Amino acid sequence: MAAVGRGKTRLSNGERSAYFARREAAKVLGSVLQGDARCQAVGSIKSLIYRPCIRNKKATFALVCQTLKHLPIIKDVLDAATILNAKWKVRQLDLIYIITYDILFGQWINKCAYHHLIFVPTLLTQAVSLVGDAEKFLMHQKDALQTALARLLVKKKVKTPQDLVDLYQIPEVSKPRYVRVNTLKMDVDSALLELGQQNMVKKDNMVPDLLILPPSTDLHNHPLVTNGSVFMQGKASSMVAAALDPKPGWEVLDACSAPGNKTVHLAALMRGKGKIIACELNKERVIRLKVTIKLSGASNIEVLHGDFLNCNPNDPSFSKVCAILLDPSCSGSGTASVRLDHLLPSNAAGHAADVTDTERLNKLAAFQRKVLMHALSFPAVERVVYSTCSIHQIENEDVIKSVLPLAASYGFQLATPFPQWQRRVQHLLRTDPVEDGEGFFIALFTKRDDKNHSEEQATCRNNSKSLTRDGCTSRFRSGKKRIVINFAHTKLFLMWLHAKQSRRKRDNFNTGGSYRPVTTDCS
Repeated sequence: MAAVGRGKTRLSNGERSAYFARREAAKVLGSVLQGDARCQAVGSIKSLIYRPCIRNKKATFALVCQTLKHLPIIKDVLDAATILNAKWKVRQLDLIYIITYDILFGQWINKCAYHHLIFVPTLLTQAVSLVGDAEKFLMHQKDALQTALARLLVKKKVKTPQDLVDLYQIPEVSKPRYVRVNTLKMDVDSALLELGQQNMVKKDNMVPDLLILPPSTDLHNHPLVTNGSVFMQGKASSMVAAALDPKPGWEVLDACSAPGNKTVHLAALMRGKGKIIACELNKERVIRLKVTIKLSGASNIEVLHGDFLNCNPNDPSFSKVCAILLDPSCSGSGTASVRLDHLLPSNAAGHAADVTDTERLNKLAAFQRKVLMHALSFPAVERVVYSTCSIHQIENEDVIKSVLPLAASYGFQLATPFPQWQRRVQHLLRTDPVEDGEGFFIALFTKRDDKNHSEEQATCRNNSKSLTRDGCTSRFRSGKKRIVINFAHTKLFLMWLHAKQSRRKRDNFNTGGSYRPVTTDCS
């Protein structure tokens, strides 16, 4: 990478900003493309861009989103122009994509429908030829790139680059901007007053610390956001911690906590009192979790870097845990448009991946069922919230139905979070990705009192064959109690038995450790 400012030419502030903006965008683009190719995303496009380490967030957001939207075209143009050698393909391909977009589409796009994403267009396009080895190389090949683009227009039988973009374009979902007030730092009325100075703001009628602003309101650089007084968090995501309804002084376990928005929401609901154990397996996501906690000002959160499935329910360190929030890895299908997943190359492959997607959903559901069963096994726990940002029944209702017999054996029953919410199947709450902007699923388990539990257990005793519960793994064998449960052969019982048998058949994907699906940000 060429040093900026070296030599006789003195760079202007605009040239310098453009140079660094492209390289920040290239790093984010590289992480996005690598995660998409491996099906192991560290975070969503937005979460990667709005990390504290990204300085010019607006320019980076514009460049990354626009480059991804144009990526199929950029790849076709670069292939047709045949200008890249191994040096560029191996070392700086992501930066090549960014600069190629800037050269071919940057100035033209300023006049078209993408102006709402291009926050600093002239800053980015004016200095392409002036700084950096990659910029100089591609500017020397500008004629070849433009010729290849012209031929692609003819091949696709369209007249303008905009027509070409429209072939790949997927409509975006417009929804209100929600922000959650961090009551550890600021009260709701004060936030309402301050945000209302420049925007139309109103309180949400369901989540008490949630505010609603007009769609596309940009608050990323607002002082209340940067100092952690408010968090940009969707309504459905904010309903998850509120459904658990933790009280000050409780001990709560957040089983899959990164990036941490729900974790710090728990802390706010508990008024900073009590204790939250935030469990996260992925090292990089632990770093993000700690950043979120620090920003929130919460002092009652203990980060546990490890696998929730390795947490022994009978360990004394969990003896006081009375509530668990379980938001496990899921397909993220309910927030795909919010996370801009439609821009990813894997989503441009059409329906060819249907078989792979079905296999992945089956693996996700098996993992989700496993962690939910584990959460229900903690002796002192009285409330468990299971949530996903998925629209698929296999990850939601099917998972809940499969664990109901086991939940009943522990004394749990399904409760009704947010009774006033209309979109639900009995106790199970859903939000719609079109009507509500996000597709979430929330189930709340609460423990019955001992008397009712004993009566219901007594009704299950009959002369049918007994079933030995084997839901605990061998690592918990020292504290495991053998429990024999008799069930009538109901439909739910058969579903649970089928799930147990299916899990054994799927041991092939679990060899060498627990299945770890793609990590999504349902924050």
